[in-house]
Amino acid sequence: MDWPTAITRLGGDHQIAAVAWNDLQTRYAEPHRRYHDLRHVTAVARDSGALAVAFGLSARERALVAVAAWTHDVVYDARPGEDEEASAAWTRDELTNARVPAADVTRAEDLVLSTIHHSAPDDDLLATALLDADLAILGAPPESYAQYAAGVREEYSIYSDEDWRAGRSAVLENLLARPRLYRSDIARARWESKARENLTNELTRWRDADPHHR
Repeated sequence: MDWPTAITRLGGDHQIAAVAWNDLQTRYAEPHRRYHDLRHVTAVARDSGALAVAFGLSARERALVAVAAWTHDVVYDARPGEDEEASAAWTRDELTNARVPAADVTRAEDLVLSTIHHSAPDDDLLATALLDADLAILGAPPESYAQYAAGVREEYSIYSDEDWRAGRSAVLENLLARPRLYRSDIARARWESKARENLTNELTRWRDADPHHR
């Protein structure tokens, strides 16, 4: 579901939504983005939409998932936590401006904020659709995963190779230590096995490149 359609489904003003959509597209085209761009959020919107349908969510709930999918990275400066908070604020402001009901504004804002720690109550199916879709890239074919990993490295280019290797290795280790990467059975069946393979292969490459690793 595209952004203007989602806003309209929530009772918002279509013309105001169209103006916000132009701003959103401009932001995702910023030159410093190498992975968190329009291709990424388009994929998240697609995959979260499919999960939302599979979960049997209502039309309104699917619209909320779509809004959060499109806006969860609308502000991105490689500052974890701050980026998500700023994206949630953008979401709140634009939905309010489009005259979306306050309860829906709050729900969409909370969904975006759930991407900070990738956590939400187990029974929150809207968040599950969004969060599982956001991690779908981990279970992509090796070539796509490699492009993702390279893109994220470019986005954090201010860090030295040594610092990045240490930080990235820690992230990969933490992900692999989780009993499950995805919240839903559907996502686990689709992406879990390949995701663990991709993460393990990347971690192995970083360890092999570390002169201090034994």
